[in-house]
Amino acid sequence: MLFKPELNETAKAAGERVARVASRARRRTVSITITLLILGGLGYIAWTAMQQKQAANRNARPDLPVPVLAAMPRVQDVPVYLDGVGSVRALNNVLVRSQVDGKLIAVNFTEGQDVKKGDVLGEIDPVLYKAQLDQAVAKKAQDEALLANQRLDLARYQQLAASNAGSKQQADTQRATVAQTEALVNSDQAAIDNAQAMLGYTKIIAPLSGRAGLRQVDQGNIIHASDVTGLVIITQLQPIAVQFSLPQQQIVRVNAASAKGALTVDVFGNDGITVVDSGKLTGIDNQVDPTTGTLKLKAEFPNASFQLWPGQFVNVRLKVETISKAVVVPTSAVQRGPAGTFSYVIGDGDIVTAKPVVVTQQNETDAVIASGLSASDRVVTTGFANLSDGAKVIVGREEQTPTADLAPRKKRSSRDGQAKDGQSKDGQSKEGVGERRGKKGERAQGEGDQKGQTGSAQGGEQSGSGAKSQP
Repeated sequence: MLFKPELNETAKAAGERVARVASRARRRTVSITITLLILGGLGYIAWTAMQQKQAANRNARPDLPVPVLAAMPRVQDVPVYLDGVGSVRALNNVLVRSQVDGKLIAVNFTEGQDVKKGDVLGEIDPVLYKAQLDQAVAKKAQDEALLANQRLDLARYQQLAASNAGSKQQADTQRATVAQTEALVNSDQAAIDNAQAMLGYTKIIAPLSGRAGLRQVDQGNIIHASDVTGLVIITQLQPIAVQFSLPQQQIVRVNAASAKGALTVDVFGNDGITVVDSGKLTGIDNQVDPTTGTLKLKAEFPNASFQLWPGQFVNVRLKVETISKAVVVPTSAVQRGPAGTFSYVIGDGDIVTAKPVVVTQQNETDAVIASGLSASDRVVTTGFANLSDGAKVIVGREEQTPTADLAPRKKRSSRDGQAKDGQSKDGQSKEGVGERRGKKGERAQGEGDQKGQTGSAQGGEQSGSGAKSQP
């Protein structure tokens, strides 16, 4: 095989050219890739910055005044109450029983009647006890006659003994006999008194004024003094007592207040707001109940309108003192934060400032401020949602407060409107179709009439021609 140097050089030059072209292509691809990566990174950075800016713009709140309601503190005397729960109890509760045995012949009261002290509630058959009284009276009369005779004999024996015509012993014996008979007469009088008392017990008397309960024994029954049920229970309702409890932590406060004078106690009705009666504290228990840690107290109420009833559970409040010239704000003006209670005070330029306050006591409506506010400060009562220290506010009026609807209102959706529009369109289309059908019917009727008339005319002509053709 012959060697050709020219062909080798040509192939070598072609290979070098191909290598250079491939090298340039690789470099171009790498540069394009790097350029795309750089552009993508810059685009991502720009997009991130734009999103952050938009989020900041969305979260930014325009510097507008916050609408609020405000109130001025009041300076007034505020009573201090201690709240408790208690039960109503009758001041006196008596089970009326018979003191003698016998047949109940009369019941002189109705169930639930108000009775007075001394009223006759029932009567027991008095025949037996009247006979015993008559027997005692007769026995006394007999002994009194015997005593009178013995006294005459004593006077005779004394005269005989004085003239030595009789013995002194006989006179002394007669004197002792007279003394014995006098004691017997006194015993007879005691028996009469006992019989009169037993006869009087045949009438069952009301021991106090009050309300009679349900009758325990009916007329005609034999009752005994040892019966447990008795005839009726009488409960005194005017005045009436309420026994309630307070925590043991209030013992010193209650004792200090009661030492200054009688304390007022109020009783609330079923709504827990209305005071149905007011009375006075009459007693404090001498020990704390160890099971509950409470102290029992007792108050007395006039109960003029019978608002209180024995066994009823009630809410009571005991007035222990009165704070004079106290600063009072609405309870809603007192807010609570991590550092304690505070209030927003509106200053110059309607700028609010959060001031710490010390609350002595508060209820559902008012709060007593011990320190932190003055009578000239104006505090925010409503509109705390967007409020902060140093914010500007706009103060509204009380009549501008929104009122809640009594019931939710029905909302009309777009589907209902579209359905109603569709129904109206369907009605209109149906009316149009009906009108077109009516017109078509009229046209068909008119064409039928014309056809009928034409047919009748042709028939007439044919009949006429036929008639002419007949001989």
